Amino acid sequence: MDFGLTQEQELIRDTARDFAEKELVPHARQWDEDRSFPVEAVRKLGELGFLGMMVDPRWGGAGLDSVSYVLALEEISRGCASTGVIMSVNNSLVCHPLEEFGDDLQRARLLQPLASGAWLGAYCLTEPQAGSDAGATKTTAVREGDEWIVTGTKIFVTNGHYADAFVVYASTDPALKTRGITAFVVEKSRPGVKLGTREKTMGIRASATSEIVFDQVRIPEANRVGELNRGFKVAMVTLNGGRIGIAAQAVGIARAAFERALAYAQTRQQFDAPLSEFQAIRWKLADMATKIEAAHLLTLTAAHLKDRGEDYAVPAARAKLLASRVAVEVADEGVQIHGGYGYVSEYEAERHYRDAKITEIYEGTSEIQRVVIARGALKE
Repeated sequence: MDFGLTQEQELIRDTARDFAEKELVPHARQWDEDRSFPVEAVRKLGELGFLGMMVDPRWGGAGLDSVSYVLALEEISRGCASTGVIMSVNNSLVCHPLEEFGDDLQRARLLQPLASGAWLGAYCLTEPQAGSDAGATKTTAVREGDEWIVTGTKIFVTNGHYADAFVVYASTDPALKTRGITAFVVEKSRPGVKLGTREKTMGIRASATSEIVFDQVRIPEANRVGELNRGFKVAMVTLNGGRIGIAAQAVGIARAAFERALAYAQTRQQFDAPLSEFQAIRWKLADMATKIEAAHLLTLTAAHLKDRGEDYAVPAARAKLLASRVAVEVADEGVQIHGGYGYVSEYEAERHYRDAKITEIYEGTSEIQRVVIARGALKE
């Protein structure tokens, strides 16, 4: 498979890298420490077209391909993992289902402000009793005339406290479980939308991971996305693309951890020599570099297949499974190379370690990725 980049793809990558170096790297540690949502950086991402990268320009997007998206998201996540996931959610979990399953009126009214960066979006699927088992969804949407009344609680909502609109999955026929779920867009401004607890997370602390309560929120029929009772399909198709984004985020985190470990190994002196001269450290660095490249290539493969219109569900699962594990392993080795300094917040190694772990959990745990990959291998 040819991964020779076009000039446009190289330009997108380099633009994202420059933005990350100037706007994210200098602030990422403080944002993490303060749990400060990077409002201004996200606004600038919107101006660059990075919040609706794959959306058709008719609907406020940049009209780019998935490969460009992966390249940009790796660089943004390398600079700040929290900003990376904010960007990933808006692109993959919010803009994509609206463009894929919405109608032109929804694309003009709801997608355009999200893709252009005027709004920020969030994805509401997980509930206190419904994680990997989406069929256990308790949030309901009951039709009353030309309106739907949405009631329920969603948790672990990335961007939650700062989102302007939510893609919400609700049960419209509880007896049918996954076959009775429908997707809706709920604007934050609607009466009954309540911001609950903002979680104190181990990593990606600058992103707002929140509980969102929908207390009999009335929305018009025009806010239903896709067919009635076909929302589970919308959610799963959306997550396939989202997994490419999280794989890219994981690669970016791994790159950041590796680069800092490499620099530290070249400057830290022990036994009258830099750490980089010791074989034990050199082998760690070699393994880290190899794993990152493998994860990067798997992620590009999934993105390339998506761009070609081919089935990318299993490749996306493979990419997320490997890249998330690589992020954790590389960040772990980064801490080890730093020794005691890797365990203190003055150095960046411990932040990368904390940020890496969530990539094995959200948008489908590693266990769920193995289910998807195994089904593909068994042709089930």
